[in-house]
Amino acid sequence: QSLPQQKLLTWLSVLECVEVFAEMGTARVWGEMGRWTIIVLIQLAKAILRLLLLLWYKGGIQTSPPIVPLNREQQQPLHPQDTEDNSSGKDQTYVGRRSSRVVRSLQSTPSLQSRHWGSPQQREESQSRRAEEMNQPPTPLGLQETIAESIYITRPLLHLLSLGVWGQRSWKPWLLSAVLDISSLSLLSDLKDLNRRERAELRRRTILLLYYLLRSPFYDRYSEGRILLLLRLLADYVPGVGFVTRPLMDYLPAWQKIYFYNWG
Repeated sequence: QSLPQQKLLTWLSVLECVEVFAEMGTARVWGEMGRWTIIVLIQLAKAILRLLLLLWYKGGIQTSPPIVPLNREQQQPLHPQDTEDNSSGKDQTYVGRRSSRVVRSLQSTPSLQSRHWGSPQQREESQSRRAEEMNQPPTPLGLQETIAESIYITRPLLHLLSLGVWGQRSWKPWLLSAVLDISSLSLLSDLKDLNRRERAELRRRTILLLYYLLRSPFYDRYSEGRILLLLRLLADYVPGVGFVTRPLMDYLPAWQKIYFYNWG
């Protein structure tokens, strides 16, 4: 990736990290008008960055989060003793004469907290395989797939526009957003030879369609009572589940009112 593309991904990641905090903080300081203003500005900035990555840099299917979080267990540096052994030419492994089994030599055994229980070859192969998967270029998108990804990127803006036109209690914004999400996934379903991250992203988008059960006005009219009843039954009759379901019942109303938790 070029340096400008990396900067765009960084800014997009920052926006996704602070959007909920910005919404709640602005609502506390400037009220509802300020809250909806910051929502529109953040969604507009995210759409512009994503469209630049899609159309200008040919970034393919946009994943969330834009930058993959660092897995520190997989990225552990070599133990200092391993480095010394490498520099001194000591063998890190021993091959059994009869079994041909590869084991680590006692001289190169790392400390307990950085020790892994596979052979060095297995660890190197898994790390190289993950690095190869992460460095795979994005799948080129045709016209149909580019339109589908553009629909997905602009869907939040169209949803906000429909909220301003028809109001928050209308079914039209909910239906418009659902049609756009389903249309985007349908157009992308014909795309073959996706890499691992892109397949995971499409699965994530499909699972997120369940959020429409928790979005107003569907939640207010149909889902709320049934979900709360189910959580209450689980808390009362299933031992141990109440530690999870009771806080969830208290948290759901506040979570459902925050736009970026619900629609972002």
